[in-house]
Amino acid sequence: MVRGTRLVVGVALASAALLAVAFALAWNPEIKAIARPAADSFDRALVAEGEGLARLGSCAGCHTADPARPLAGGRALATPFGAVFATNITPDVETGIGAWSREAFGRAMRRGIARNGEHLYAAFPYDHFTHVSDGELDALYAWLMTRRPIAGRAPATHLDGVFGFRPLVAAWNLLHLNEGPLPADPAQSSDWNRGRALAEGLAHCGGCHTPRDSLGAEDKARAYDGALTDGWYAPPLNGRSPAVRPWTTDRLSVYLRTGLSPAHAAAAGPMGEVTRALSEARDEDVHAIAVYFASLMSQAPAARLDQAEPIDRQALAAQTYPEAATLFAGACAVCHEPGAPMMQQGRPPLAWGTPLQADNAHNAVRTIMEGLTSPAGLIWPTMPSFADLLDDHQLRELTAYLRTRFTDKPPWPDIGDAVLQARQGEAR
Repeated sequence: MVRGTRLVVGVALASAALLAVAFALAWNPEIKAIARPAADSFDRALVAEGEGLARLGSCAGCHTADPARPLAGGRALATPFGAVFATNITPDVETGIGAWSREAFGRAMRRGIARNGEHLYAAFPYDHFTHVSDGELDALYAWLMTRRPIAGRAPATHLDGVFGFRPLVAAWNLLHLNEGPLPADPAQSSDWNRGRALAEGLAHCGGCHTPRDSLGAEDKARAYDGALTDGWYAPPLNGRSPAVRPWTTDRLSVYLRTGLSPAHAAAAGPMGEVTRALSEARDEDVHAIAVYFASLMSQAPAARLDQAEPIDRQALAAQTYPEAATLFAGACAVCHEPGAPMMQQGRPPLAWGTPLQADNAHNAVRTIMEGLTSPAGLIWPTMPSFADLLDDHQLRELTAYLRTRFTDKPPWPDIGDAVLQARQGEAR
């Protein structure tokens, strides 16, 4: 009896200790509010540097729901546990970050803790931003504090089940948050190290291109292996790249700044937004990112096939999908058939585009349905949306036709699922 009592007391004490530790980890003090800094109190050069860094981080891409209210938040970010609404990061004192000190801003960026001590959900990629240098945080803070203050609160975030309990984020941080700068690799060039620091830090490229585990964290063992993000497939950026032609540093630099590579394809979906932002980032930073990812993809199969000619199995595709061949001739050939005016202008053939080479049909389906917005200006390609012009059967047939005609890869088994998911995305 005494032994049983001791056991109960021991378990109770251990539980109390664990709760105390958990509380200590989850609790963070509020940082005192400040008066909004005057815009002219920041050095102009520092503000300009911050603008370039904000483009690299695509801050507006997540924190802008209404283009007329830049950085005022409200955009829903999809997660497996529910939608997280991006907050207002304009310098409005009441609803934005105008009352945030540089200390409060740095804590949010590096540890995911708001000024009031509340944990931020990891949809805000502080697990990447934790690697950003002090000087870069100074510049970002200066840029944000000199933006136009816009009043307005984002809708409240309510995640499913226990995931809606913010203090649990402290446990997530114990498992997945590795604070501090990334050590330089002395075996690599300064551009490579800079590119890695930007890709792993402010640009948070793994946020889309790395698969996630059951807790929503990036699976570092599969870094840059490719992942589905908001209905689009972010392709592998390593030796698994499905590109037909190699991604060299020069090709990547052009693509990242313009959204178009004549040896590959045009940026679509979320990547279109990224390239629009990068078109206004500093050349040397975009070049460094290109150096880093070109090295990661240097062992991909395409690295040995730079002279690959575009595949065009027109007869086989027409025989297999006669209805789709007619659809292609009427809706697509004017731009994509060999010899079409657009092709004469140096646009990449469909056979070189990653969407048709990927191991799933999501990007091909989405591009057909949603079209293509010019990433960086009117000189670059656009494509109309066919979502309302083609029914689900026609979408499936046309996608299968494109895969058969312009690649030598096996048919996709998931075209129907990709069409269904895209339609559901339209309905939201």
